[in-house]
Amino acid sequence: MSTSNRREVLRAMAVAGSVGAALAVGSETAQATAPRSRSPQTQPPLPYAPDALAPAISARTVDFHYNKHHKGYFTNLAKLVTGTPLASASLEEVVLASAGKAEMKAVFNNAAQALNHNLYWQSLTPKGSAPSDALAAAIIRDFGSKAALEGELTKAAVGQFGSGWAWLAADAGKLKVLATMNADTPLTQGMTPLLVIDVWEHAYYLDEQNRRADYLTAILPLLDWAGASLRF
Repeated sequence: MSTSNRREVLRAMAVAGSVGAALAVGSETAQATAPRSRSPQTQPPLPYAPDALAPAISARTVDFHYNKHHKGYFTNLAKLVTGTPLASASLEEVVLASAGKAEMKAVFNNAAQALNHNLYWQSLTPKGSAPSDALAAAIIRDFGSKAALEGELTKAAVGQFGSGWAWLAADAGKLKVLATMNADTPLTQGMTPLLVIDVWEHAYYLDEQNRRADYLTAILPLLDWAGASLRF
């Protein structure tokens, strides 16, 4: 981490006073409703073997995605926050403390990308799964059917211009589908992310080249609705 970047982080945190104070100057909506989970600033293990999602996602893609891209965000974040009050914060706290602050853009990008990827791997499971009764009822209430919800997720993912994410999130109990650019996350909008689909090209290019729609078709049966139910 360069001396100038370290000064930027320390200056931003000095204004906030502490991690808690930094969160207090963020979005009022996010403060009121965003979950305060304690995801550590260490990369969690994959929840399945690298080849477990094949043929939808090859072991080669999983290995490259997890061990290069995902790991790289944790490595970069550690360099940025070492020696600052954020070094002991959870990923969620770092994301909320740095969101919208130009001087902490690099911190936000790496923390949010680390956190987003954590959820991406948790959003998939080798044989797929079914939602709980509570989530299934909410899906019917807000989308009419699970198929309609999957259609909205596909539309959001395929329609996202450039790099980003397609999300299913809960906003005060109501389900919403949305897309975000780059490292952005519904967490900063006070929502609870339930499922996410990575539409950065590194998520699918080795398998599908530029055919993002084919990637969506392949992974929809692998979505872990049981995991989303627990987060819901």
